[in-house]
Amino acid sequence: MKCPFCGFLEDKVVDSRESKEADSIRRRRECLQCQKRFTTYERIDEIPYMVVKKDGRREKFDRQKVLNGLLRACEKRPVPISKLEQIVNEAESFVIDSAERERKTSEVGELIMNRLRRYDKVAYVRFASVYLDFKDVQEFMSELKDLIKTKEPEAKPKVGAK
Repeated sequence: MKCPFCGFLEDKVVDSRESKEADSIRRRRECLQCQKRFTTYERIDEIPYMVVKKDGRREKFDRQKVLNGLLRACEKRPVPISKLEQIVNEAESFVIDSAERERKTSEVGELIMNRLRRYDKVAYVRFASVYLDFKDVQEFMSELKDLIKTKEPEAKPKVGAK
């Protein structure tokens, strides 16, 4: 660390402690040449994770926005909030795990729709109707037909059931 007083490049750390907000580390340093002390702060580099919209615009990933969309789709449906949180966590991890720190909204939307489809078909259709932006009723009907054609996993018989 360059000394702000004499410009010497070597120092020793005299004291380190976490800030009151726990978002940085405060370090007291002493220059090895002029023996003057100075303070530095160490913080996490918070580069936002981005999503790329259909029109090419970039926007900061907003987990609350994703959750709000899911809550709207699942309104008056028997989908527990814990499942929605799980979907949001998966979507966030998907964006974070990207080497470029960004994902296309189409990729994120596909992941969300696939997860929602497992939990509630009606909520899936509601979400898809907004997300897929159907041009007309025929496109919407085509998606519904695909949903109906998809084979449901067979329910396992309960132990002791006859």
